[in-house]
Amino acid sequence: MKLCIGLVQFTAGDDPAANCEALQRYVNEAADGGSRFVLTPEVSNIISSSRSHQMDVLHRQDDDQTLKALRAVAKARQIFLLIGSLALKSGEDRFLNRSFLISPLGEIITHYDKIHMFDVALGGGESYRESAQFQPGNRAVLAETDIGKIGLTICYDLRFPHLHRTLAMAGAEILTVPAAFTVPTGKAHWHTLLKARAIETGCFILAPAMVGQHSPKRATYGHSLVVSPWGEVLADAGTAEGVTFATLDLSLVQEARAKIPALSHDREFTLDHAHQ
Repeated sequence: MKLCIGLVQFTAGDDPAANCEALQRYVNEAADGGSRFVLTPEVSNIISSSRSHQMDVLHRQDDDQTLKALRAVAKARQIFLLIGSLALKSGEDRFLNRSFLISPLGEIITHYDKIHMFDVALGGGESYRESAQFQPGNRAVLAETDIGKIGLTICYDLRFPHLHRTLAMAGAEILTVPAAFTVPTGKAHWHTLLKARAIETGCFILAPAMVGQHSPKRATYGHSLVVSPWGEVLADAGTAEGVTFATLDLSLVQEARAKIPALSHDREFTLDHAHQ
């Protein structure tokens, strides 16, 4: 099966209404271009360094206007839509970083809460502690749809191969990796890690990303990517805002796995510690 997809790449700010307007424009542009599956980046509704501001402008899932608006667009354009993630109130101290897969009827097929929290110190004064702001999830999510079997992940999850392997062994053909990658880690690791996850799993990797300067202290790498099950980069959005199109041939999933059936070659082993 051939599947036309569109990756949205843009620069979100701290105003959810303005971000929602941009998202609707880009999703419609992707649909106009023939995309049956459209994907947006991580935290599509807001990027802000102010917790108090987020407390003021964010909502719970049932009241979130971005989710409502994008569900309506998916229904109007009859597309599958991955909302890479939304920052949502949870009713507890921390927010949710939640990805949504929306059907062409505008219904929520499933959602996924980011499991792995980005708690790092990159040097030069750049550090992040996502676990202080977001509540981690604890469940992997695979959706069986008319356009294929889709495994959901978010950004920092990319560095945990076992999550992607688990999804692939459960039948995933497409893995989604919406992101807001930092510039230093993006330059160093983004392409390499995405290609590795594709090669290891024999899946298509779809990675819509944030790009540009969001605030004086926050910039993201961009380079939304589509990677084939053989590890080939089929599309790279670079650092421009907009929609990047690609066509997936899902028969390549089985073709890659037939050549190198690593998913069926697991063996149990023990670990020995050698001491001198």
